[in-house]
Amino acid sequence: MDKRPIGVFDSGLGGLTAVAEIMRTLPGEEIVYFGDTARVPYGTRSKETIIRYAEEDVEFLLSFDIKAIIVACGTVSSVALPVMGEKYDISVIGVVKPASRAAALATKNKKIGIIGTTATIKSRSYECEILTNIPDAEIYTAPCPLFVPLVENGRVDPDDVVLYTMVEEYLAPIKAAGVDTLIMGCTHYPIIERAIAKFMGEEVTLVNPGEAAVRYLKEESEIEKNEGEHGSYKFFVSDDKEGFLENASKFLGGKLSGEVSLHIVGK
Repeated sequence: MDKRPIGVFDSGLGGLTAVAEIMRTLPGEEIVYFGDTARVPYGTRSKETIIRYAEEDVEFLLSFDIKAIIVACGTVSSVALPVMGEKYDISVIGVVKPASRAAALATKNKKIGIIGTTATIKSRSYECEILTNIPDAEIYTAPCPLFVPLVENGRVDPDDVVLYTMVEEYLAPIKAAGVDTLIMGCTHYPIIERAIAKFMGEEVTLVNPGEAAVRYLKEESEIEKNEGEHGSYKFFVSDDKEGFLENASKFLGGKLSGEVSLHIVGK
């Protein structure tokens, strides 16, 4: 039994959706979470900047002697994961491959939609991964740059006029294409899943990338699991600790349990 913690990071609070899944399915695991709230969102940055931010995040988590890292960020998983896999001698699990495989298994008509940050959509990472599973898949994509700021500011109610207006604007072409599966290609997006589902309709399967990554960690990774009954949790943010405390429960699906500290990062 390996009692070392699992590290999880994201550009903000979205990665807490992956933390919630670890808590639910691997309750004995220790978790160290870092949300880079000072530099959110990553999705509008250059490739070089995204890689630099990701490396700084990983270096911080490695200081806790972690046994694996979940990159709970669609942007980093799309843009920087190959670099990280080569640089670090530790299991680094992104969200793109697990979510793409889940979508390939879910679709019936081979029409799959992908939404994500601008950087994620430009990378075509999800598209390439889906096509390795379904070479004749029809894929429809849409960047949704305002979703992360809305989520980070607590605009998550499906009846919120601003949120729902943006959902309609971004997703209308994908819905019109007749997809039966939609990858929410950023871990922030499951927080607004109700608004997305309301617009897309119940016949469309929504794929949560954080859940898919944790399922991969649990079922297919080679790390030794901690079989304890209840792990301990440490949370770090790079800015606005009070805002994190106020909004974390929305992402975790319950009360925040564990200490929250500030970790200052370079600009």
